[in-house]
Amino acid sequence: MSTRLFSFMGGDTGLWRVTKMEAGIGEPLPAARRLEIISGSALPSDPHPAWALRGITSNERYVDREERNQIVAKLLDLGRPEATCAALIPIRKNAAWWALTQDERLSIFKDQSRHTQIGLQYFPELARRLHHCRDLSENEPFDFLTWFEYAPADEAVFNKLLAALRATTEWKYVEREVDIRFVREET
Repeated sequence: MSTRLFSFMGGDTGLWRVTKMEAGIGEPLPAARRLEIISGSALPSDPHPAWALRGITSNERYVDREERNQIVAKLLDLGRPEATCAALIPIRKNAAWWALTQDERLSIFKDQSRHTQIGLQYFPELARRLHHCRDLSENEPFDFLTWFEYAPADEAVFNKLLAALRATTEWKYVEREVDIRFVREET
């Protein structure tokens, strides 16, 4: 069983109740009432979810050692009792992004957009885990799935983070983005 593989199953079961689903760019996902997160090859509770998104955790990309150390020092763990709100932000970048070389993407990410520096401004209020979908297949509907958890009082902080990232040069390469919000509650 791989603990790097995660499946996000939108349907009628799961610990997380959907409070909002909006397509920021491109097509929306089908409506779902709840979210179940499955690690590894475990089977979902709902055999027919409205949607299933898969991704794997990987090494940090587009960061240098100093940035990596700052992230590790500030980032909170997922699953904190007070973090009863969450967001899943699936993103697909366009062909122009993937046609760039690694160093060109790095320049946009670090120098022009300052993605990591923006993110560091909003930690430790937010916990996050990034999942790479393209590493599984180029046929996945998204390239990245970012899972965030936060306390209800920190929702404004999360909204500021999203607004700051959406205003960057990097976001011009996004062809599909969905903003899905949740509240943790027992079913």
